[in-house]
Amino acid sequence: MTCCGCMWKSGGEDLQGFYPVRSECQADVPRTRFKSRAGKTLSRRRWHAAFTEDGHLDMERVLRRIQRGGIHPSIKGEVWEFLLGGYDPDNTFDERTKMRNHIREKYYAWKEECNNMVPLVGSGKFVTTVIVAEDGEPLKEYSVENQEWLVKTVVTDKHVLQWMLVLSQIGLDVIRTNRYMCFYERKSNQPRLWDVLAIYTWLNPDIGYVQEMNDICSPMIILIEDEADAFWCFERAMRRLRENFRTMATSIGVQTQLGMLSQVIKTVDPRLHQHLDLDGGEYMFAIRMLMVLFRREFSFLDALCLREMMWAMDYNPNNFASYEKPENGTKQDPRLLKQYGKFERKYIKSGQNEQHHNTLAVFVVASVLETKNKRLLKEAKGLDDVVQVSLYLSTPRNLMRKLNSLVSFWVADIGWHCENLDARKACKEALKIHEKFLRKVRLLFY
Repeated sequence: MTCCGCMWKSGGEDLQGFYPVRSECQADVPRTRFKSRAGKTLSRRRWHAAFTEDGHLDMERVLRRIQRGGIHPSIKGEVWEFLLGGYDPDNTFDERTKMRNHIREKYYAWKEECNNMVPLVGSGKFVTTVIVAEDGEPLKEYSVENQEWLVKTVVTDKHVLQWMLVLSQIGLDVIRTNRYMCFYERKSNQPRLWDVLAIYTWLNPDIGYVQEMNDICSPMIILIEDEADAFWCFERAMRRLRENFRTMATSIGVQTQLGMLSQVIKTVDPRLHQHLDLDGGEYMFAIRMLMVLFRREFSFLDALCLREMMWAMDYNPNNFASYEKPENGTKQDPRLLKQYGKFERKYIKSGQNEQHHNTLAVFVVASVLETKNKRLLKEAKGLDDVVQVSLYLSTPRNLMRKLNSLVSFWVADIGWHCENLDARKACKEALKIHEKFLRKVRLLFY
């Protein structure tokens, strides 16, 4: 115990050990830059001390810690459930236990419903090959080994068919998810990820399944032991991100954020904006950054730290109530500003009350661009040139990545590798850029 305490005070604790990497992958996986900081990082002791005897949580106290230094890995999962609006800080322990039991029952009822349609759900197995033809007809040819995966009768319900057709794609993404981590070497963990994604997809046919949802869901599976609790944490995260994954005939959901990013850079750094000459593309390179919250730009632990700091900064104490009873709406009380995150407080003070769950992420992307300002101005102009710069800057590990498009290649390798970025500083700089942006916008209009 004494040794651990010394490690905590010195910031020398090996946090990488919380998420062990397979031995053959260690040379290719960057070590985290995140450090536990005494007096800043939310520790297990500080987390438990923030609860009253009957269970009321002092969220103001918790937010201060997270915004300054993130969350210690040992408590990330349970803290995330509150940050994402899964539980009401004003509830007691007893009220929260009843809530947890209720939502677990709901999840396992949905799981049983899905199992009745496709018995693989909840079986400890998952599918990576199609189980039904696109017209709903049973597949005619199959081997003895995979016949349990297949649908035996004609599927006529469009919702059911749409869901069944995407199950194999979910499976293919699951086997590619964080495969360098020891966690997914355990046979039960990949099926848990597949089950959660499959059930979420069944319940949300308007969004369906979109590639890279697995990168949002995987940390919940890793951090939270109970599958139902992991599902609800993922569901709450998707409340904030679901519009990013919505695809329409002429646009993608994340396009609004891309347009905003373009306006931010044009306002705070017109020279860089003009130099890159990206007006027509609306900063398309940032799609993956915004959709999966920088999972590929930072190490695993640093990406978690970045997410939780962002969620703390735009935390709204009304989130729980708005998710549970959206028809009633919620009101922001200026007298309770200390219970809001730093970024959220700025919006309330400025009188902007619209939904803006993803706005902070835009300013974090802007902060990353500004971090690489000099290099971009010197070596890149336009998308083609930036790709060439990225090839020059890439490490062998980055060059080995299997990327689907020019845009995703640029995102992965532009030169702001996880070795060069600090999640805490990225959030801090994002707030500064936000202030600069608001100041310049006011000058333009007044």
